[in-house]
Amino acid sequence: MRAARTNNACTARTWAWSTGRARALRLLLAVCSLTVVFATATPTASAGALEAAGAADAVDVPTQAAYLADRLRENPVYVSDQLPREVPRSTAPDFARLAKKTGVPTYVLVLPMLSSAAGRQLLGAVHDRLGRDGLYVLIEGTDVAQATAWGVRVPAEAAATVALYEVPYDAGPLRAFECFVEVIAQDHAKATARAEAARERFREGDEPAEMYIGPSDRNNQSFLTGILLTGVPLLIVLTGAYARRRRRRSGAGRRVPRWVVPGAAGLAAAAIALTAPVVFDQTTSSAARPPTPADLSARVERVAAGLKQDPVYADPESPRVLDTRQRDRLHERIRDFRRSDGGGPVYVLLVPQTPESEAAGDAELFAAAVHAKVGQDGVFIVADPDDGTIDVVNHGLRLDSDRLSFGLPDSLTFGDSRADEADDHLLGERLDALMTHLDKTPRTDRPQSAYPPPAAPSAAHENDLPPLFATDFWPGLFVGAFAALLLSAVLAGLTWGVGGLLRWRSPAPEPANRLSLTAPTEPSAPYLRRTAHAELRALTSEFGKREEHGPAWDHLDAAMLLLDGDLDRARQAGTDPATLVAVIVLARAGRAALSGDTTDLCCGVNPLHGPAAHRHHVRVSAEGNARRLLPVCGPCRDTAVAEPGGIPARLLKLPDPSLGNTRLPYYDATDGPLTAVPQGIARLVDKVRETAGVH
Repeated sequence: MRAARTNNACTARTWAWSTGRARALRLLLAVCSLTVVFATATPTASAGALEAAGAADAVDVPTQAAYLADRLRENPVYVSDQLPREVPRSTAPDFARLAKKTGVPTYVLVLPMLSSAAGRQLLGAVHDRLGRDGLYVLIEGTDVAQATAWGVRVPAEAAATVALYEVPYDAGPLRAFECFVEVIAQDHAKATARAEAARERFREGDEPAEMYIGPSDRNNQSFLTGILLTGVPLLIVLTGAYARRRRRRSGAGRRVPRWVVPGAAGLAAAAIALTAPVVFDQTTSSAARPPTPADLSARVERVAAGLKQDPVYADPESPRVLDTRQRDRLHERIRDFRRSDGGGPVYVLLVPQTPESEAAGDAELFAAAVHAKVGQDGVFIVADPDDGTIDVVNHGLRLDSDRLSFGLPDSLTFGDSRADEADDHLLGERLDALMTHLDKTPRTDRPQSAYPPPAAPSAAHENDLPPLFATDFWPGLFVGAFAALLLSAVLAGLTWGVGGLLRWRSPAPEPANRLSLTAPTEPSAPYLRRTAHAELRALTSEFGKREEHGPAWDHLDAAMLLLDGDLDRARQAGTDPATLVAVIVLARAGRAALSGDTTDLCCGVNPLHGPAAHRHHVRVSAEGNARRLLPVCGPCRDTAVAEPGGIPARLLKLPDPSLGNTRLPYYDATDGPLTAVPQGIARLVDKVRETAGVH
């Protein structure tokens, strides 16, 4: 339609021109015809420049498939700029080098995670837009997710299967694509047989071994090295001294020189110190290459350039979440807010926020980087089209920044159940409501800005493992010395008890005198009843021994409110599992508060994990790429960074009586106080009191 309007306008002008301008007429008609052809062949869109008052033309945003087809038309390998920490754009030449080995025209897309159905549809749509036959490969993150051949005969499906089952999940996208290309070069019969064999081995549990270790594994290696480095030499010295003393007492002469024992101990220490770095030789926890500064700034520059043309920037690599009517409505609200008293520019960034991005999934940090590139103050709204979360950051307007940062309703920030079920997360409706909230936000006397967010982890060294002789190596030295003393004492006792016959046995561990902090993923109702009753009794017992209670009183009070003041109700059948989990969390938080630990955040993946150190966008569903910003404990953060797909398996799941034996994540299985856990213990206490009608 845009091309038709352009053509009609040109024709109208030609009738108004004089006959003396025939050459100009023919030239203009040729330009108009080329415009029509180009608009028909390549359906792209451009944004008009903003007026000084902040108005924006209602432009047609290019579709995801059209945008990606244009990129492949420029270069047959396209690496998204949204994954610099995992797949930097500077790796594109390596993908291109491998793609040439297929022997057929190959088009490679490296994008963030999509659903399988969306991936298949996307490749077909891109092929239709590009209009070129060949092998189309979609790499999502680190996996060869989809591969389809049009007009060429190659075993695309078999190659994708082999890359999926033969390559370790942490090998990285280049290694997976290299395996894919290797199978493509084979004939169909060999490729199909290899794919079936790989699939059968996977069914039998014969998975490829991991190629990299994580920080926790390196800590274990350091700890073991420290134990051996002091434990083995000291055990040699102590055992030699004991043997020498026994020989002296028995009257036997000395048969070995004195220097043999310390020499053997020193040799053992040197051997361990030199051998450990060879055995534990890994230096990185991931196959990801360190990104260049250009890799880290590419997306920010792209978004900033788009915002200078249109205050509503929709990521062209992501599916559209706003239709034309919603965009027009949002532009109108932005213009009205800019003209209002105390208002100003509003920038809407419909861009996914993933841990692999330059900001490591921190929406406030991303907004700050875009603000610096745009060079103009305003309200920056970051709306994630993948998980539907919305973050608002004020940079330099006369608005109450605290209210914008901390006073937004959850229905706007996270959405409700309807938003979770909708493909577009109802972002159009929620952004319109957010503009109403901005209109009502109190104005201040002077411009304000949000608190600067903490810097993202260094991308250059994010995947570097700590040195072997660091972290837990030092505690390992002390544990090794203690273990050597303990083991030598045990050996001496056994020698004395059986008349000199040495028996190497490990001492039995002493029983623990405190409640163990257990955290099952799918706890049973009897387990929850026993644990809730035991934790609450332990809290009340410690409560009576102290005069100063502090916040522990609020935790105990909220736990008792959940049980209607009856401690024994925790053991009664029929008590809601979500209520029992809330009681356990409150009781453990109360005991921690009595001991001086006032940490307010609790792990949002599984509240039974205990305290959380920070918040992180984590994947909460094994299907698709739904993410939530949750507080996480140390192990959950390690899993979210090293293996994002492992988080859904760690979620606390509770039985839903209405669905039989089906288990749902705790925040979906109930609408009670337990859903407040991601906001902190203090919010959980307030939610319990609100539910009980206590103020």
